Amino acid sequence: MNDGLPIVYLARHGETSWSLTGRHTGLTDLPLTARGERNARRLGDRLRGLTFAKVLTSPLIRAARTCEIAGFAAAEVDPDLAEWDYGEYEGRTSAEILKERPDWQLFRDGCPGGESPQQVSARADRFVARLRAVNGDALVFSSGHILRVVASRWLVLDATIPGSHFMLNTASLSALGYEQSLARPVIRLWNDDRHTAG
Repeated sequence: MNDGLPIVYLARHGETSWSLTGRHTGLTDLPLTARGERNARRLGDRLRGLTFAKVLTSPLIRAARTCEIAGFAAAEVDPDLAEWDYGEYEGRTSAEILKERPDWQLFRDGCPGGESPQQVSARADRFVARLRAVNGDALVFSSGHILRVVASRWLVLDATIPGSHFMLNTASLSALGYEQSLARPVIRLWNDDRHTAG
């Protein structure tokens, strides 16, 4: 996959009891399920043989544990990789929220008592700036919604809707990079979870 230009691999954390049931999990620090741990090991197998100049993880247990099980226990913790703060919507499903607010869209509206899309975008911008300064490939472990915003900002897209189009399964692997030059950021791989099959 490497053409001499840096690649940033994005790994979403393994399954938790709330991701399994579709509950918004922002700052609630949940452990991985047994399947989440198994898929984290499979993700590590998938990454074996790759070399990274930097490995970063969210401070939240689900991402940090996925990172550790995958074989990257020495990763640097980056607070900007914490998941979206869902405020009053923490622990609730989208279906429950939409019963009260039929027109609600996370990437447009944010969450009452939590973060706005602009606040999450600012965190993603800081993080992307640090990624662009890495001399070599990088590996990132975090949660679904913040990684979707990171991808939007990597592409220099507005974070307030494009991120809603980038689905991410648990323990999936994606890759950001460039086409021909550092002036042309692209998505090289997205939501690949074939290593979790079986």
